[in-house]
Amino acid sequence: MIHQTLKPFPKDFLWGASTSAYQVEGASLEDGKGPSFQDTKELPPGTADLTVSVDHYHRYKEDIALMAEMGFKAYRFSISWSRVLPEGIGKVNPKGIEFYNNLIDECLKYDIEPIITMFHFDMPAALEEKGSWSNAESSEWFKEFAQVLFENYGDRVKYWLTINEQNMMTLVGQLIGTLRVPEATTNLTKEIYQQNHHQLVAQAKAMQLCHEMLPQAKIGPAPNIALAYPNGNRPEDIIAEQNANAIRNWLYLDMAVYGRYNNLVWAYLEAKDATPTFAPGDAEVLKAAKPDFIAFNYYTSFTVEASDGSEQIDDKFADQQSAMSEPGYYRSVQNQNLKKTEFGWEIDPVGFRATMRALYDRYQLPLLVTENGIGAYDELTADGKVHDPYRIVYLREHIAQIQKAISDGVEMLGYNPWSAIDLISTHEGIKKRYGFIYVDRDEFDLKTLKRYRKDSFYWYKKVIATNGQDLSDQF
Repeated sequence: MIHQTLKPFPKDFLWGASTSAYQVEGASLEDGKGPSFQDTKELPPGTADLTVSVDHYHRYKEDIALMAEMGFKAYRFSISWSRVLPEGIGKVNPKGIEFYNNLIDECLKYDIEPIITMFHFDMPAALEEKGSWSNAESSEWFKEFAQVLFENYGDRVKYWLTINEQNMMTLVGQLIGTLRVPEATTNLTKEIYQQNHHQLVAQAKAMQLCHEMLPQAKIGPAPNIALAYPNGNRPEDIIAEQNANAIRNWLYLDMAVYGRYNNLVWAYLEAKDATPTFAPGDAEVLKAAKPDFIAFNYYTSFTVEASDGSEQIDDKFADQQSAMSEPGYYRSVQNQNLKKTEFGWEIDPVGFRATMRALYDRYQLPLLVTENGIGAYDELTADGKVHDPYRIVYLREHIAQIQKAISDGVEMLGYNPWSAIDLISTHEGIKKRYGFIYVDRDEFDLKTLKRYRKDSFYWYKKVIATNGQDLSDQF
């Protein structure tokens, strides 16, 4: 579809960027915060711990002022569960409540809309000890947490996200460090998808509670979506593509929107003796939860072909974006039409448009981009500059595809790329930088933690000021 004239971005489009609590805040055990899984996990070799991160906890006013200078209309961040509820349930930490009150108010001072992610890979350590998401009570733990958030921040926060990248916690939880497997587990697939089921129920309970307590607010899921392509035109590859999209993408959104398991995924789980057990009331709760929009993280697409199940596939180094295969269902292959980032992720701006079209066609709900970006080895020059033309190119090409999707009739709420400021990447540390703002620290040397505006900072400021109409390289 080629448009002679493109529709403009909506006047109230939520331009901004994203972070998560454990990756930026630091102050990991300060002011009454309890440890989270991120504080107690075994770190990937050669990566920074999260004691200080980039010290957003103490420098949030400076950071929000820089976001305001860029012209942000929104800031998507997460709330640390264990900062608010040190034990995960029970006693509330007043200092934790105060910090997020201050952070929200600082955003609003500059007319920046706070978009809050409720859970971003940081289960309280006290709940980890109780089994984390393997415990059927976890959905009630999450509901209690949600109630605390809605009671304290619901008067000012209009947009809520439930669980960040639940599909990645299910598919690559072992790699990103979020999966806890009980010792008695004999069927790992069944255990993983039972935990996923508990998360789905938790999300549904939070959505229902949000609509009851905050009728003017909006809430939605936030999966990581990578649209699967068939590798060629063989009919068998089309079946593989359908399998891949169902297992990686549609399971999570079919449940969030329609309250039912995707049929292809259910057949896959039946074949592996891995269908989840429903507790009394689960089916009703899942049906009753109705998201108001779909938030999603997009970095790339992926390409698959048919698998007869006989090949030996080693995916132990797969991450959120790299190839993942499922013998007998699909096999991931490299897409020769796409370039890659320094970290091996394929770059596919047109796939971004295809993803938005597919999501809107399937679910007919407004879409909010909550992550998109390029990780790179940024360098600070002697005169305090960071020249990142590769980031400008990446973002420009993806933003252009949003406007094309809008012209296709897709309802888009906003664009919040990853990340507002440099942060500690989940398993690759500070060396993999995404931010518009450079933070002066290395993996094991905190240096000054001083903030520097990258070239992309000035470029994005211009994009926002023109509501996406000027995407030229000039800034």
